[in-house]
Amino acid sequence: MKKNFVLDTNVLLHDASALYAFEDNNLCIPIYVFEEIDQFKKDLSELGRNAREVSRIIDGYREKGNLRDGVDLESGGTLRVLLTNKKLPPEASVRHEMDNSIMACALDIQEREPDHPVVFVTKDTNLRIRADALGLDAVDFDATGGRSQELYPGTAEFTLTTDCVDAIYEGNGVPLSEADDVPQGLHPNEYVLVRDASRPSRTILARLDSDGERIEKIRTIKDSVWGIRPRNMEQHFALDALLRPEIQMVTLVGKAGTGKTLMALAAGLQQTVDDERYRKMLVSRPIFPLGRDIGFLPGDLEEKLRPWMQPIHDNVEFLTSLSRGNKHVKNYRNLIENKIIEIEALTYIRGRSIPQQFIIVDEAQNLTPHEVKTVLTRAGESTKLIFTGDPHQIDHPYVDAVNNGLTYLAQKFQSESIAAHVVLSKGERSPLAEIASNLL
Repeated sequence: MKKNFVLDTNVLLHDASALYAFEDNNLCIPIYVFEEIDQFKKDLSELGRNAREVSRIIDGYREKGNLRDGVDLESGGTLRVLLTNKKLPPEASVRHEMDNSIMACALDIQEREPDHPVVFVTKDTNLRIRADALGLDAVDFDATGGRSQELYPGTAEFTLTTDCVDAIYEGNGVPLSEADDVPQGLHPNEYVLVRDASRPSRTILARLDSDGERIEKIRTIKDSVWGIRPRNMEQHFALDALLRPEIQMVTLVGKAGTGKTLMALAAGLQQTVDDERYRKMLVSRPIFPLGRDIGFLPGDLEEKLRPWMQPIHDNVEFLTSLSRGNKHVKNYRNLIENKIIEIEALTYIRGRSIPQQFIIVDEAQNLTPHEVKTVLTRAGESTKLIFTGDPHQIDHPYVDAVNNGLTYLAQKFQSESIAAHVVLSKGERSPLAEIASNLL
């Protein structure tokens, strides 16, 4: 049975492609939505770009017929613009007139077309609560259909025979087809802890190769990477992925203090300064939200950005203090002045092509899936991208632990041979920080 999906303004501002996410169902947009979208059309932020894109898309459908009567969509559904004279009951009306009018449209079509269930789609939590109280089926918009508990972990653990463990330990590896009791659903570049069936205390850190067909031992990181060494299994997995040139995209997920940003910076400096594999290292993070103007802070661009980028500066300065003996590095400022490291806001990445660089995007959980796509499509030849973040520490008003760009990216790339994903759970910043993270 076809459903009538009634869209709130924030869904279209969040993702202009939301119009194509409802399969063969009927898409209904209250006319009041366009009045709200019109307020954003001159905005230079991501919201403004989405507002203009939505207006262009829907204007294009006018050629197919009258939007009030409905026009056919390529998916098999229809697109309609809703008008109504219906008003909410006085006890349900609040100061938000546009929200009231949009919900009135949803209630009206629910009464007029009882054979088609109405689903009100909005990213506004409080509006979903109000809609539910009025008898509307209200849901959040999630184009991925994912759930946070289903997040691909990027790692696994299983037991193999002693012969298989010996072969992996000697560097020969074991074809997946010859390994017994291996769980289903493993992916390329997935990291594994392999146990010996006869001696469970004997373990090896391994990974599936880029084809997902062979289990191979990962290298032991004996020498420090710009002064740091992995302190636990997950960090060992993460550093291996960060240092492998064939893995072009890495997502690191974990709570504060697990070492995501520090390891990414150390691996980037190692491969940029020492190995000269990349021309430079570009470090960025969203100025919340992505695309917002930096504003009227005093000083030049670097001074405006410093409050937002201070955590990056602190980590780079810490790493350079650990590598005083490195002949390529005099001090932290030397790396900046020689353009070996660039630290900038994601606001300015649109439209660029970035070849042969090691790019780190910190706090990526505050990006939308569309913004993540914008960043990824900037990657030029021989560029490696690292996305780090914690899906449970989100500041963006229209994304959550399920539909943020970092989670979306990890899910979409889990089967790709050029990508790896690691979830870090153990904090290593300090005992105090770890206890605070767990208790508070």
